[in-house]
Parts: sequence; C-alpha cells; structure tokens
Amino acid sequence: MNKKTLSFQAEVAQLLHLVTHALYSNKEIFLRELISNASDACDKLRFEALDNGALYENAPDLDVRVTFDKDAKTITITDNGIGMSQQEAIDHLGTIAKSGTKDFVSRLSGDQKSDAQLIGQFGVGFYSGFIVADKISVESRRAGLPAAEGVRWVSGGAGDFEVEAIERTARGTSVTLHLRDDADEYLSPWKLKGIIGKYSDHISLPILMEKEEWKDGDLIDPNDEKGGRQPGQMVKTGEWETVNKASALWSRPKKDITPEQYDEFYKQISHDFEPPLAHTHNRVEGSTEYTQLLYIPSKAPFDLWNREKKGGLKLYVKRVFIMDDAEALLPSYLRFVKGVVDSADLPLNVSRELLQESRDVKAIREGCSKRVLSMLEDLAKNDKAQLAAPSVEGVTDVVSEEDKAAAAASEGKYSKFYAEFGAVLKEGLGEDFGNRERLAKLLRFASTQSDTMSVGFADYKARMKDGQDAIYYITAENLSAGRNSPQLEVFKKKGIEVLVMTDRVDEWALNYLNEFDGTPLQSVAKGAVDLGKLQDETEKKAAEEAAETFKPLLAKLKEALKDKASDVRITTRLVDSPACLVVQDDGMSTQLARMLKQAGQKAPDVKPVLEVNADHPLVKKLDGSVHFNDLAHILFDQALLAEGGLPDDPAAYVKRVNALLV
Repeated sequence: MNKKTLSFQAEVAQLLHLVTHALYSNKEIFLRELISNASDACDKLRFEALDNGALYENAPDLDVRVTFDKDAKTITITDNGIGMSQQEAIDHLGTIAKSGTKDFVSRLSGDQKSDAQLIGQFGVGFYSGFIVADKISVESRRAGLPAAEGVRWVSGGAGDFEVEAIERTARGTSVTLHLRDDADEYLSPWKLKGIIGKYSDHISLPILMEKEEWKDGDLIDPNDEKGGRQPGQMVKTGEWETVNKASALWSRPKKDITPEQYDEFYKQISHDFEPPLAHTHNRVEGSTEYTQLLYIPSKAPFDLWNREKKGGLKLYVKRVFIMDDAEALLPSYLRFVKGVVDSADLPLNVSRELLQESRDVKAIREGCSKRVLSMLEDLAKNDKAQLAAPSVEGVTDVVSEEDKAAAAASEGKYSKFYAEFGAVLKEGLGEDFGNRERLAKLLRFASTQSDTMSVGFADYKARMKDGQDAIYYITAENLSAGRNSPQLEVFKKKGIEVLVMTDRVDEWALNYLNEFDGTPLQSVAKGAVDLGKLQDETEKKAAEEAAETFKPLLAKLKEALKDKASDVRITTRLVDSPACLVVQDDGMSTQLARMLKQAGQKAPDVKPVLEVNADHPLVKKLDGSVHFNDLAHILFDQALLAEGGLPDDPAAYVKRVNALLV
C-alpha cells in the first residue's frame, strides 16, 4: 500500500509543539475548528459543482457527522465535501501555505501566553485536534476521483506523518482523533452536543449525531426471569439526528440571535479566539438585494501590513458559498473587517474578475463601507476617551448622564480600535473621496496637550484660541521627537495646541486633506510660520527688522550651505533653539523622504530651508567669526539631528565640533 513517511514543514512542527503543550486555555474549541473545516469542505464542493455537477456523485445532500467510540477512545468528524487527493493531503496537512508564515513564526517568542494569542490570529484549524489527541488519522477521497485513489494520513503530532493510498468509496474526509487519557470527558454525547450547540449552532449544514436509547441489561441467568440483570447502557440506534439549527446565521432574524452566537460565528469565520469589538447585521433591499454581517476585530492580525495577504469578506449567492476573501466588497483601507455578504442578485458563477466590473458589487461595496463607518462612529461617540477630552484654559465639555452611561458600556472600544487599526483607516483619505469627511471625523492624534491618541479635529477646533485660523500639526517619528521639536517653540510659548502625528502614513494621507470643517490644516514644518492675529504687531516689526539687519549674514550662510539648504531665513518660530529645518509649502518633508528611502523606494533629494533665530547667541556670534564655515555646517547638522535625521557626513560633523571644543 505504498506507505511513506514525510516530515512536517518546520513552521508546522513549531506550531504542533506549542499546541501539544496546552497553549489553548479552552480545549473544547478543537471541535469547533474541525467542524468549521468540514463545513468549508462542503462549501467548496458546492462551488466546484456549479460547473461540474458530477462531483456530487449522486449524493447531493451535504452534511457533517460526529461520532465517538468509548472503547477505542476516538472521536470522528466526517464530511461529504470536496475531499483531498494524496498530494493535497500532504500539502494541506503537512505545510501551511499561507502568506506571511515566516513572519508569523519569527514572532513566536516562547512566551506561552503571547504565542497563544498569535496562534489565534493565524488560525491553525486542523492542528487544534492535537490539543486533545495524541494521534490523528485522516481518511479522504477527492470528489471525482475513483475509490482506489483514497488517502490515509496519520501523525502523532511530532516531527513527521505517514501517508498511504487506500480504497475509499465515500467522497469527503473523516478526521479521527485518538484521545489522550485526560480527554475522556469528550466521549459523551451530551458533552459533544453541548459544544456543538455553543460553537457551531450557526453552521448552515446539518451536523448529525447518531441517536442513542437506553437498553436494559441482559438477564444474568436467561432461564430465570426473576434473576438479576447486567447494568443497562445507552446504545446507538442507527438513526441520525441534527444537533444544530442548520441555518445560516446571517439569514435568521436579528431578534433570534444572541450576542454569544454572533461572537461564535465571528470566531468561526475569522479563526480568532477573541470576541469582536462590534458587529452590524442588516438586510439591504432595493435595486440591489443582499444581507451583510460585518465584524470589527478587537486585535489587528500580525500580517495586517503584508502586501501578499488577501483581505475581504466571504461571499455567498443565495446562501451558496462562492469565495473567501472577496476583496471587491470592501475598499483596501477597511481590509481588517471580517464578515459575510450574501447576494440575491449576483450569478452563481461570478468570478473575481467579474466582481471588479459588476454594478451590483459596486453598490454592495458602497453599502458595506457606509455600514462599517457607521459602526465606528457609534463606537467613537460612546468612547470614554471622548468624554475625557482634556480641558484647556478652564473650558470643559458638558456631558449628559445618558452619554456617560453609553460611554461606560462601550469601555473605550473606539480607543482600542484606533490603537490597532487607526493607521490603516487613514489610508481611506486617499482611497475613498466620497467618505473623506466622515473619515476625517474619525481620526485621532496625540498633541502638545495630550499624550494619548485621543484628540480629533473637532476636539482641536473646539479648543482653538481666539484669532487662530488654522489647525497646526507636526509629523514625527515618535511622540517625544514631535513634542520636543524646535519648530514648536513659539507655539508652546503662546499656548497654541499642535497635533503630533507619528504614523508613517500621516504625511501621505494629509496630502488628501487640506481642511477640516472649513479650517485649513497647516504643518508647522512647512513654509514660513504665520500665526496671523496671534502674532502682535511688535513681534512682526521685530522680525522684519531682524531680517533686514541680518541680510548680509543670511547671504553668507546661504553660500556656505548651498549644497544642503535651498534657502536661509530669519524665523519667529524659534525661542530657545538657534535653528531649525522646514520645507516649502508644497514640498516633501525630510522625514517622509527618509522613510521612503528606508523602505527601499525612490524619493527626491530634499533641500530644506534653514531658519535661524536672530536672538540666539550662537547666531549672533556667526558674523565675523573665523570659524564661520564650520559653524554654519554645525548649525545645519544640529537642526537636522533635532528633527530625527543624521548628517550626510557624521565624521565631518564630529571633526568640526571637536575642533571648536579644542
């Protein structure tokens, strides 16, 4: 029977080691995972049979069957879905063919708690059987193959597995778990039915178990009717009963679905162990009819930023599974959303290419986007962080008792969401013009008056000073660098709040957002500082006089730094520092240019403007100094260091500083 032994992929071996060392705090989820896989196999058969009805092999009724054998200490989950060929069994059960696998494995730290959370994010499905089993055997035959091309796969969860060809009449797959000694509790119909009801009640296929009935024990002496009997026992009747509701969860009325059922359905489709932050369930009627059940996860997956990763929703047409990861149903910036869309209008043979062109799909995409944004708006409205916005100059928000109660119930959910997915949400400014205003209201930042990502544009506007006509912001690599930037000195002096943006996507995203609710956004690192009415006439006059007085010095600095700076000018934005770097209003910042180069992308060589503080002693000493050229370069390089950059020639910088120190 050409039996052969093969080794697991290294990543699988690591996962199995973690699983078998009881990383799962809730062992009973093994049944949920295996039933979910069985259901997926039936969905895939149904989809492939759209083009090839012969795959049903005269057995069109699909189901999942769960049996157990107390004597053999086994549990078997059987489906009559698509099944596997021998090569597919090797590929699917011996390797993880999923994008980001290496990245995932590199994150495993050996810390059981954190690694368990990672496993939950990655989803290990079949391997969860080793939580309760010390051996798993799988028998399968792919639909359409002859009975002689069945396959048996066996492993003890160590470093290898065996495969061999077998004769298998039935299509589909049977997974048999040989239970560990400490897993006897699962050899009970009541226990198994309870787990199925808890985790898999929403599976749209019938999950069947064999009926049992009580049978009195046999007479000890058959000739003595009054004699004692052996103990009675439950025996299987040969009849099968459905132990789940066997209807698609999203097709049921919302009033009939409990919060726990919604959460378990999310865990099944996402392979996440954590409950979602929020969900929305709606039937949309009109020119396009569809049902949507959408979830916002509580944690970002480890491969959220992996470009190879497919995102999207599960697509059904009239409850017939069509495809996973239907990317056309949501824009890319909402790729973290999980869920199901069931269309009444799309053709059953719809392809990914047709999805991109379909008018119905565009309507579904718009509808799903708006629903997700509505969910986020509700979370933001009730977020306790919103109610705890910092007060400025004695101004405090008035919050109703009703809003306080709603906020308490939300438990800061929007803050949790934003910490995980805020950077992704910002991509929508450049991708979704129609919802740009709604997205702008959902953005949150730290500021010079708040260390946490809790300040929205509306909060900022409500605290703007009289006479302030712009929303000021700065982009930086981290909060500390942003808040300590020399470019903020005059803003701190005048008590003007500045938003501190530290996500890599910020500067790109703000290219698509020039104003908020009629108020322009102004980077403090771009263009000449103009505080408008916040700068008094005395300050303006002093700045003009300084610019005139220092004109010869500025010309000399510009000549000395002609290879580094596009211009040199006097500024009023500095208080304590001698100099800082800015770029022109329409220019790329030095920080963004650095990030692009670090990412291996092409970026223009940015020549910033050097702004100097006419009142600083170092600037005053420049004129007439015999070390003018060295001081000019040190001034520039120190300004570059202050904003997180590095001098082009660090050795030359050190040499100049040392020479002056000596």
